[in-house]
Order: sequence, then structure tokens, then C-alpha cells
Amino acid sequence: MKEVMVKITTNQVNEQGEEDIMEFVTEAKLYKRGEAVYLIYEETELSGIPGCRTRLKCKPDEVQMKRYGEGAGIGNEIRFERGRRYSGLYDTPFGAIELEVLTNRLENNLTEGGGNLDIDYSISLKGLMEGHNQLSITLM
Repeated sequence: MKEVMVKITTNQVNEQGEEDIMEFVTEAKLYKRGEAVYLIYEETELSGIPGCRTRLKCKPDEVQMKRYGEGAGIGNEIRFERGRRYSGLYDTPFGAIELEVLTNRLENNLTEGGGNLDIDYSISLKGLMEGHNQLSITLM
């Protein structure tokens, strides 16, 4: 396992077309197991879920994001796979909400030596919100 610095940028566009862009740099742990590269980092106050840890399991055509720890409830998992829908439950302090994610684009060239991950996806939290998001992670 190796310590790395990552720059994480998210761009969230809601139903009204309003953008919310967030960018931060943080320490992360990186390791490879089989064909997957794993990236683990702590969320911050800026992300809105301090005390939560995010683990990304990055395969060439699929990324699994799992959040756990304080602020993540019972844990949340989202799977990104180009052109595919993922349905699941997103745990919040107010209870679980149905979640649906459609991955529009996924570009993953993360290696133990560097690279970046870009995911463009549409998200729907049933009854609460729909939006279009972009997540970009760059190893520094």
C-alpha cells in the first residue's frame, strides 16, 4: 500500500441547471489487487460527510464506490459501468432512499504510478432530486 496525494473534483448539476463545483486535495492510500486498483481516502467537511471513508475499486471498465464510517450510515455503495444503470439504496440520516445511477462515460487510467479517473453520470434519488454529475480524481 502506498501513500499518494489526490485531487478530487466534482461537478453537480441539478434539475434547474445550477452547478455546484467542489475541488479538494487529500491524502489517499493506493494499492493494486488483481486487475483492480484501489484508492481509499477520508472525506472532509467540504464534501459534507466528514468522518466518512471512501473506497474506490477501479477496474478498466467498472468502478465501485463504497463509503463507510461516521456519516455514511450503514454504508453506501454505487457501481459505475459505462452505459449501465445501477439501482440500490442510499442511506441517509433520515432513512434509506432509492438510488439510480446511469454511467454516461467512464475513463480510468489509474495505475500504481499515477493517472486519473473521470466519471460522468446521471443520478436520481427517488422523490428528492435528479442531477448530472462528474467526478474526476487525479493522482498527483
